Amino acid sequence: MLFGKLLTPAPSRTPFMNRQIIQTEQAPAPVGPYNQAIVATGSMMFVAGQIPLDPQTGQLVGGDDIAAQTEQAIANLIAILEAGGATLASVVKTSVFLKDMNDFAAMNAVYAKYFDEASAPARACVDVARLPKDVRVEIECIAVV
Repeated sequence: MLFGKLLTPAPSRTPFMNRQIIQTEQAPAPVGPYNQAIVATGSMMFVAGQIPLDPQTGQLVGGDDIAAQTEQAIANLIAILEAGGATLASVVKTSVFLKDMNDFAAMNAVYAKYFDEASAPARACVDVARLPKDVRVEIECIAVV
């Protein structure tokens, strides 16, 4: 339904995506599990920023533990991607918002468990003044299915 809620789960589809990783020595090499750019064809899915809330209780997961918060934010992304017939392998771009850039290494270690450097999506990571519910991390993504 256009401009309304989807009341039934999206049909399971076999992802049809053509994906090419772009790397050039004319720009700085990635400093983590991401690539400089991805060229992809297919239908696009824009996943809203996910924070570390338990989908059953709505409660914050992980307290002040950035690793636990990152795990939950990614679990929420995975659930939404799967509902739309996609997987993390379909993701071509992520944006990570951190409350404190000092959390980057711990967040990046968790992120790297889900996105290996060879095929990881393009990524931006920024330090922000505040996030919803005062969480430490929020992650959004764009996938092609």
